[in-house]
Amino acid sequence: MKLTAYIYPKCGTCREAVKSLEAKGHELEKINLFETPPTAAQLKEFLRRSGLPVKKLLNTSGEVYKEMNLKDKIPTMSEDDILELLASNGRLIKRPIVTDGERATVGYKEEQFAEVWP
Repeated sequence: MKLTAYIYPKCGTCREAVKSLEAKGHELEKINLFETPPTAAQLKEFLRRSGLPVKKLLNTSGEVYKEMNLKDKIPTMSEDDILELLASNGRLIKRPIVTDGERATVGYKEEQFAEVWP
């Protein structure tokens, strides 16, 4: 099954996720999240497919998140505004995002991957 993975190639977690998926025989289309971030509409679709709230898309440990002081701003922003912000800067997006067009996962935990991407 072909999966699309939004990753940052230098990210250890992303490399680990890719290695896990490829070891299970998944074919991956890898998209550099920093160079080609998903659009707000794509992000909204990933949320729908993953069942996660919008705040789970945020890379809260990233430098850009901290520099922009988003911890204080996010609670007052609408979901659409957050999605637009994320689409404008891939460094703000939690990675990796993996989708097959029907399901999506955000972040990497081996147990979750084993369930969703056997």
